[in-house]
Amino acid sequence: MNQLAPVQAAEREKFMDVLRGFAILGIFIANLGSGLSWYNESAHMTGPMLMEGWDHKMLFLHHMFIEGKFYSIFSLLFGWGIALQIKRGLAKDINPIPTIRRRLFFMLILGAVHLLIWNGDIVFFYAMLGFLLIPLRKFSNKTLLVTGAVLILTPILFYWLKMEYPVLNYPAEKMNELGIKVTSNMLPIKSEEDYMALMQHGSWWDQFKVNVGGVFFRYGYLFFVSRIPKVVGMFLIGYVIGRTDFYKNIVQHKKLLYYLIGIGIVVGLPANYYLAYYMTWHDGDYYGLKTNGLYQTIFYAVGVVPLALLYVSVFMLSFQANTGRKILSVLAPVGKMAFSNYIMQSLIGNFVFLGAGLGYMGTVGPVYYTMFGILVFIGQIIISTIWLKYFNYGPLEWLWRSATYSKWQVMKKTDQ
Repeated sequence: MNQLAPVQAAEREKFMDVLRGFAILGIFIANLGSGLSWYNESAHMTGPMLMEGWDHKMLFLHHMFIEGKFYSIFSLLFGWGIALQIKRGLAKDINPIPTIRRRLFFMLILGAVHLLIWNGDIVFFYAMLGFLLIPLRKFSNKTLLVTGAVLILTPILFYWLKMEYPVLNYPAEKMNELGIKVTSNMLPIKSEEDYMALMQHGSWWDQFKVNVGGVFFRYGYLFFVSRIPKVVGMFLIGYVIGRTDFYKNIVQHKKLLYYLIGIGIVVGLPANYYLAYYMTWHDGDYYGLKTNGLYQTIFYAVGVVPLALLYVSVFMLSFQANTGRKILSVLAPVGKMAFSNYIMQSLIGNFVFLGAGLGYMGTVGPVYYTMFGILVFIGQIIISTIWLKYFNYGPLEWLWRSATYSKWQVMKKTDQ
């Protein structure tokens, strides 16, 4: 039976690699703030890489310009990529769905492994939700766009319902209970202090056991913040972009791009300012299902996607100019090896911050970990560029493709 073949270099959309590389940078900085560095502004930490006033300002900027925007772009690219795979298969009179299902299945496996390295993983989560996109592809573009917009806004309703009917928070609570049970059965953790001591002084084996239990905490968090409708909504918008060849016909859509930029400025920026305000000053209210948490949810739902689409629109327009294309193309090698670079960021973060490694956890503030994230990313640009001169794929991309197509892919360019 004929099956879809891997995408060849000449068939790749370079702009998607550029945008994917940009998203990888933002996700890394967000991950450094949400877990890898273990920075906690309310803990009154001290150290040479903490700058109390500037760290506070930088954290506010992270909430305003990074929080949620880059996983939204990644979600958009995921749906866009699925659409292109389906279009390519149909153009060759081949049913692409079996290949896409295999691709998602092996993505699940690789994501499961990554969860045991870094619980903030999105690969496993995206692979699971990717299966939902397959049946939804049959709907019209208008239906998908409307559904996507509604899904992005539904966390407002879900949060209000959980405020009124706390029983609806049961899935998140149950996952957290399982996390506590699994972790306490494997490790002598009785309090938050015990947990922090283990993270600062435990072995790699201890960290592995922490991550096993951490999987449940991770999905408890994802249920609580209603991440599923947010991501699926962006999948659908990305799918329409890919199915309609929006980017290939960008000249016809410039007016829409300027319109999206305008919405991002008029709606996205003010909404994200208030999102940053509530995340900085009232974040505890969000997890306590209080009124300020509802306001935070509203500003997140209204502001994050418009600002993410502003970023995408600016990149699209900039990439049309020769100068813009040359500058932005620097990001393409990182995007082409996005999976390998994403996992590498987790490994580097663990080694630098965890006690089993260099032990900088809790000693680095937003100013310094932002600079660290940018320096690591620059290193990834250099390494990825050199690597792709000699190889067709990143290491994990090669493994993933080989598993998907049940055939070892040609890795070295000289072998072709």
